[in-house]
Amino acid sequence: MENLFVYGTLQDETVQQNLIGRIVRGKSDTLVGYAIHSDLMPPYPVAMPADNATIQGIVLSVSADELSKLDAYEGECYLRVRVYLQSGQEAWFYVGNPACYPDNVT
Repeated sequence: MENLFVYGTLQDETVQQNLIGRIVRGKSDTLVGYAIHSDLMPPYPVAMPADNATIQGIVLSVSADELSKLDAYEGECYLRVRVYLQSGQEAWFYVGNPACYPDNVT
C-alpha cells in the first residue's frame, strides 16, 4: 500500500467511491512549504510551493492500482511527487504542474 496526502476533492468519500470503488478513512496530517490556490484554472484546489505556508489534509492508504486511477483523475495539470509531512511520514502528493500554471511557479 502507498501513502497519499490529499487536500481537495480526493478527501470526499463520494469521489473516492466513484474513482477507486471504496471509501478510504484517512489520518489528519500537515504539509509544510505548500499553499492551496483556489483561484487558478481549472477551478479546483491546486497546491503550489510557498514559503511559510501549510496545507491541512489527510493521508490515505491506497494500492498501486488505485494510485494509477487517481493519477488519471488528476490529469496532466497535477504532478505526483514524494513529500515528507509534518508528522515525519513520507507520502505521495499532487502538486500543480508548472506547465499548466506558469504564473504561479516560485
